[in-house]
Formats: sequence, C-alpha cells, structure tokens
Amino acid sequence: MAGALALFVAGAMAIAAPVRAEPKRGPVTHLPLPRYVSMKASEGNVRRGPSLTHRIDWVFKRRDMPLQITAEHGHWRRVEDRDGAGGWVHYALLSGVRTVLIEQDMTPVHTRPDPQTPMAAAFELGVVARLGECTADWCQVSAGGYRGWARKENLWGVAPDELRD
Repeated sequence: MAGALALFVAGAMAIAAPVRAEPKRGPVTHLPLPRYVSMKASEGNVRRGPSLTHRIDWVFKRRDMPLQITAEHGHWRRVEDRDGAGGWVHYALLSGVRTVLIEQDMTPVHTRPDPQTPMAAAFELGVVARLGECTADWCQVSAGGYRGWARKENLWGVAPDELRD
C-alpha cells in the first residue's frame, strides 16, 4: 500500500510540474505567431480574407507602422494594429524591420536604460520609432534623429518578455 501511495504521489508531482509550451508557428514561414513586423509600403490594402478576390475593408497609410502577424495563409498575413484592427495583407507589403509605436505622450528617452541618466529626447504619443536592443524593461529606440532608451511599457510593437540584442 505504501508503495502504491508513493507511486501515486510521484505521478501527481510529474503532472503538476510546469511544462513550457512550444510557441505556435506559422504554417508557411514556420516563424513564431504572433510576431511583430512593420509596413514596408506607404499604402497597403487590408482585405477581409487571404486573396485578391476578398473585399478591401480599409487601407493602412503609414509606412513603418508596427503590426502584429497573427496568422499566415500562402502569401498572405493576417495582421492587427495597436487598436486590434486588421485583416489580411499581402506579405510583400510587410517588412521584418522592427518599429514601435509610442503609447504615452512625452515618453522620456534616456541615454542609457536607467531613469537616473540624462534624457536624450521625449517622444510624443503616436511617434513611430525604430526598435533596437531590448532588455527586460527597456528598449533602444530612434526617431527624428534622436536615439536612446525608453521603458518597454510605453511602447507597442514589442512583447513584454521579448529580449533583443
């Protein structure tokens, strides 16, 4: 009886052990989903489905705007913007160059990833910045000739747990 109880306890512990799930991968590119990209073109039709026969719901009109890819089908990517609006876009309109959207007006951009260091700039709400290196809480950003480190919580276009070299 004691052996059976020990076996049951050991089995229960194995079930309770945390299992790290494999990230979901796109069926076409085998890259992680969701993932962030940016608009390569200055205009891009956003369609209701993944083909030219589907209706155009709207047009993205901001080059370098960060978008999140949530699905893939052939040459098409389902994307969402910061507000969750989206649809299907042809992959040729997208770029792997990473950008972020500033989510807090007058976001301080410091010379180093430390709030005690001098500010290099303050970015206005809605600025699209090029994304560089990221630590757990900070990301290096550049826009308008200014470069520095901003708090990750003030940026859209980078995952909260994402680290970049």
